Amino acid sequence: MEFARLLLPCLCLVLVAVCVLTAADVPVVGLPGCTTRCGHIDVPYPYGLDEGCAIHSDFVLNCSTTKLFYGKTNLEIAKISVQDNKAWFRTWASRQCYNQSTNQNIYDDAWLNTTDTPFVLSADDNTIVVLGCNSLAYMIGETYVIGCWSSCDNSTPIVNGSCNSNAGCCQADVPTGVRYYRGYFNPLYNNSDQIWKTKTPCNYVAVMDTAVFNFSTTYLTSTVFYDTYSNNTPVVMEWAIRSNISCAEAKTNNTSYACVSNNSECITNDAGYACNCSKGYQGNPYMINGCTDIDECSNNATYPCTAGICENTPGSYTCSCPRGQSMSSDGVCKKNQRLTWMALVVGASIGLVVLVVTITCAYLTHERRKLKHIKQKYFRQHGGLLLFQEMRSQQGVSFKIFSEEELQQATNNFAEKEVIGHGGQGKVYKGVLKSSTEVAVKRCMTIGEQQKKEFGKEMLILSQINHRNIVKLLGCCLEVEVPVLVYEFIPNGTLFHLLHGNHTRHISLDTRLRIACESAEALAYLHSCASPPILHGDVKSTNILLNGDLLTAKVSDFGASILASSDESQFVTLVQGTRGYLDPEYMQTSQLTDKSDVYSFGVVLLELLTRKMAINVKAPENEKCLSMVFLCAMKENKLEDIIDCDIKDDENAELLEEIAETARHCLDMCGVNRPSMKEVAEQLDRLRKVLQHPWAHKDPEELDSLLGESSSVNSGSLVTTTSFSITKKVAMGLEIGR
Repeated sequence: MEFARLLLPCLCLVLVAVCVLTAADVPVVGLPGCTTRCGHIDVPYPYGLDEGCAIHSDFVLNCSTTKLFYGKTNLEIAKISVQDNKAWFRTWASRQCYNQSTNQNIYDDAWLNTTDTPFVLSADDNTIVVLGCNSLAYMIGETYVIGCWSSCDNSTPIVNGSCNSNAGCCQADVPTGVRYYRGYFNPLYNNSDQIWKTKTPCNYVAVMDTAVFNFSTTYLTSTVFYDTYSNNTPVVMEWAIRSNISCAEAKTNNTSYACVSNNSECITNDAGYACNCSKGYQGNPYMINGCTDIDECSNNATYPCTAGICENTPGSYTCSCPRGQSMSSDGVCKKNQRLTWMALVVGASIGLVVLVVTITCAYLTHERRKLKHIKQKYFRQHGGLLLFQEMRSQQGVSFKIFSEEELQQATNNFAEKEVIGHGGQGKVYKGVLKSSTEVAVKRCMTIGEQQKKEFGKEMLILSQINHRNIVKLLGCCLEVEVPVLVYEFIPNGTLFHLLHGNHTRHISLDTRLRIACESAEALAYLHSCASPPILHGDVKSTNILLNGDLLTAKVSDFGASILASSDESQFVTLVQGTRGYLDPEYMQTSQLTDKSDVYSFGVVLLELLTRKMAINVKAPENEKCLSMVFLCAMKENKLEDIIDCDIKDDENAELLEEIAETARHCLDMCGVNRPSMKEVAEQLDRLRKVLQHPWAHKDPEELDSLLGESSSVNSGSLVTTTSFSITKKVAMGLEIGR
């Protein structure tokens, strides 16, 4: 008897341990007759190693001995998680090394392309890593360029585990929605003999799993990094059953909807729509009855009831006391000899209800106070008190501070169907205020600590901008982690859609020149008339909106430049912008100036002339960049080959040459040689006058009066060239008149 009494607790512990192990082990589930393992890697459904074993062809994998590969990209897969809808791939790293023996640089460019696949880079789990003592490297995708600069400052110690941009290592965040990238090094920062002598012959750039990367000093002095990660760089990919399809759209098709298990739910990630088991369940949501209940009570390590009896329920559990005991306010079961069995049951029930209600009310009250405190903290942090005081002192300022609740109601809780635009800095939603006013609401992704301190002051400056060709900033919301901007709503779309949309609409030269002139005047106003001057930082055709039947130009997103850029007087290591519009000088110096906007506007001017996109990813390598194609055409006197046929005729030939010459000045590689936006605006205005008036029927004196005194003033090479061409045109017109 004594032996049996000692053995019984041991048997109970063994049974509990078996239950724990059983509950913790979620088996890999595949279709009947299908292989669910490749080497040591599990292959769960919806994936499969054969066509009939996967949910569709995009999820068919290849098993080569013990290695698992994704067929469309031939990338090796190290792990698949159905619970997280993620997969771990092995990719490559880029390097740039100096070979002392051959006195040459070695380049290996790494790239990744998961276009037309269910996979997209996880922005939360990956990072862009740049290594080297003199390395400016970046990742280039279809619509973005992002990277950083690392150096070795003798005053900054190089320490294992510490990634510091002054100590041979820097990191940058990965944008959302990335399916294609290629790593590049800036040629101005090539390694040389001097770098070799410091025993740091190589620079590297790679996109890799943040959890895996740990900086080591050996990465700078040897080839350990490349030897380890050259073709074994771990990256985390999010995957979805169907790309670019929301849950609402997926549920409309019952035959193809993938979340077939009971107790499963649809989720939307950066890749598209996917499935998860509901809270309290685990397993495979892509299979019928694949999600099973989690028995919380069987896990002794995380036993949920501190005292009493735990009873498992579908998706949850309950705690109760043994018969003859009641649960006290501190959750402990205690005997009560004075109460009868019936009174004990009634008292325990009432006590449990009161306890649950009290805890719920206390929790809700605590959460409301916590949320209110957080909102007040953000409001003060973003300079809300200073902005509010300034608004009260300056009567007539048409600027409003919105609450988060107001903007949630206006945008249907920031629903995806309300998105009207998005880019590297955030998303723009269409909203309708209680006053029935339509607005555009922009949610930025990030903001620096310095910008947080200056945000209220900057908003007051932006609210005073009043120009007919600039989208009006109506207000902002400061009680959120990243401030939200509210603009007037412009309904007619963007210049990009007008030029490159799927339509055959004819756009006259007069309309194009007017849009260019109005946009230039808006940028000139920001540079010259705003106090302090404002740099846009992201001038492109998608940021020029069109209003009304006359297609009046409205420059937008100028407020985001203040949020996205650092202090102009400081050198920054993070390069951001839109590929095709980026100023080459800015790429080299990482310093944004007003001449950077001039360069970007020059690219927009080319779009108006040629009706071609700034970047054509499908074109040959030497024809991808519109600015380079244009400059080559100008150099070879083949401008007419790239001008849009809709505006190309003999009457407009000289005027088109003048516009092209203006664009060429804007695209000068040296920012000092570019004109200011004010000079560009004046030049385009003079060209509009040439287009709008019948020069052939006017005498020279009347022409001079129309052009004004400014045409004869020496204000740069732009005006001198235009005056000569206009005079030539008038002379030709008078000759024809005779």
